[in-house]
Amino acid sequence: MTSTPRLTLALSTTTVLLATSLYGAASAHADEDPPGTEISAAAPVKVDPNDPDLKLPDGATLAQAKVLDIKSVVEDQSGDERREDTNTSVTFALQAEVLFGKDSAKLGAEAKSRITGIAEEIKNQNATRVRVFGFTDNLGSSAHGDVLSKKRANAVHDILTETLNDAGITYEVRGYGEQYPIADNSTEAGRKKNRRVEVSFPRTEG
Repeated sequence: MTSTPRLTLALSTTTVLLATSLYGAASAHADEDPPGTEISAAAPVKVDPNDPDLKLPDGATLAQAKVLDIKSVVEDQSGDERREDTNTSVTFALQAEVLFGKDSAKLGAEAKSRITGIAEEIKNQNATRVRVFGFTDNLGSSAHGDVLSKKRANAVHDILTETLNDAGITYEVRGYGEQYPIADNSTEAGRKKNRRVEVSFPRTEG
């Protein structure tokens, strides 16, 4: 959604992360890998440790090569919307308060324009696989959070499919409830960030 003026505050324009690092917090409890942890960068280029151009000190050796992924994170000033770009994917995170009423999965008045903007970026990237994941904070029962987050993900998915109207796009829709928080659930500011819906899709190759 590069044309949207809301995304104005660069939190980290060039953050280098190991591709094998976990996304989010370490308190996830799912049996599967959390969303966003897939290795996305290509295999590292082989380096000849005996190449004289390396100019290694006597007795020094090269560490094992690692795959790095470049992540750019841009968040609007209110924190309501965040965009993450890596070498191979784009992820939008919208806080639940922007989309829904309290403890509700009914989309509010502003929600459709926000989701439509994301749909435009999906078109721009010619994406054929889209993931829509819902998350909540840790207040209330875990079971309630699971159900609510899935309903909210479904609601966003419905607007995306209606807007894009493309049978060639495959969607994965899930509700993770309180799993995979991105902020501290002990504060309201943190819980607000954790109540979100994320839409992710591959970046155009080349």
